[in-house]
Amino acid sequence: KMFVLVEMKDTVRIKPHLFGLDRTETISSQLNKKFANKVIHQVGLCISLHDITKIEDSYILPGDGAYHCKVHFRYAVFRPFIDEAIVGKVRSSSPEGVHVSLGFFDDILIPADSLQHPSRFDQTEQVWIWEYETEDGCHDLYMDVKKEVRFRVVEEIFIDVSPSAPEASEAAEKEKREREARQPPYSIIVSQISVHTVDPSVMTN
Repeated sequence: KMFVLVEMKDTVRIKPHLFGLDRTETISSQLNKKFANKVIHQVGLCISLHDITKIEDSYILPGDGAYHCKVHFRYAVFRPFIDEAIVGKVRSSSPEGVHVSLGFFDDILIPADSLQHPSRFDQTEQVWIWEYETEDGCHDLYMDVKKEVRFRVVEEIFIDVSPSAPEASEAAEKEKREREARQPPYSIIVSQISVHTVDPSVMTN
């Protein structure tokens, strides 16, 4: 459920040295080179091409030896839905919260106020500790790096990193670049469900 199929279209440019190869395979390779592991604003993280549904007529532009064709296709995209439960691994911790990775996607944050209660941050160890209550009393459960954690998606954040309009001022462009450097194009805010040992093959509830 973390992945969706998105219908897309794009104009693909095929260079002359690729003319003798299978057209569908060549177009598929070009689409994956362009989109794989890229974030599309308000769409999600592109993973891989699923299939090509239509290839329109090819054409050659004046002065360009390559040919171009508009292609309709479906792409597998990572974009979990709100309230979806997922299992990941702790990547790092900071006073801000716990940063989680899925292996192919790292921009997941469990904010400090969304961790299991009560929890505290150890400045020396740079780790969050859940004060876990049992019948035997309170125990410290360290959220160490690579520890598996189950969480629920609360919010998704997209940052538009497309080039500014030509008329944009130098100051506005600089501010945009600085904002992009601070924030990834796509990130997910989640709330913690548990840090118990779980089967990593179970990715959703």
